[in-house]
Amino acid sequence: MDTIMDAMEFFQLSGGKWRSQRTTHHLPFRRAESGESEISVATLPADHPQVVEICQLHEVEPSLAVGGAQVSWQGTMAWDKTDENHQDSTVMVIVPESDNPRQGRLLREKGYAEIVPVAGRFLMDDEDGLVLITEYETMSSHERFSFASKDLRMRTSTVKRFGGFSTSSICIETRIDSELDHSSLADVKPQATKNALETRPLESLLGW
Repeated sequence: MDTIMDAMEFFQLSGGKWRSQRTTHHLPFRRAESGESEISVATLPADHPQVVEICQLHEVEPSLAVGGAQVSWQGTMAWDKTDENHQDSTVMVIVPESDNPRQGRLLREKGYAEIVPVAGRFLMDDEDGLVLITEYETMSSHERFSFASKDLRMRTSTVKRFGGFSTSSICIETRIDSELDHSSLADVKPQATKNALETRPLESLLGW
């Protein structure tokens, strides 16, 4: 793996299907919850219709985007109630700064805390980890992804709610399939993925 990469290269390395093992710490309650999920990531080129659509949704010139990804996930958490579902999908688009491809805006068709379009920030840190920072009306989130190897990814996240409630999570994600062709996933809707994977859905507060 190159010692220096940009965010779109990180997306491309993440293409495929992953099995994620998550531990979430609910800090005010001093309790931890475990869960697992399957995550599918399909990279989208800069001229893909969904990339263009998300840019237009955010009133961003589409030519500024370098590409994006469609992410679908589903799984279970230990504290789930009977028939509680955790599944969804989203499209993310990378719009780097003109003078620095390693940081910029990350556009989403919807947020994870609020089901409305949301724009956050991304940056690549000194260890080539991808950091995503999003501010919502009622909370803020900070998430970092990094590769331990080509097929093993680590993810840490922190959610701070303005009322003082916070959670912290760590995920170990193992690749179980090679990169997906973006055309095979681009038209998949959340309900269409329900029968495609074996486990029940896992909702991520932050993303893929």
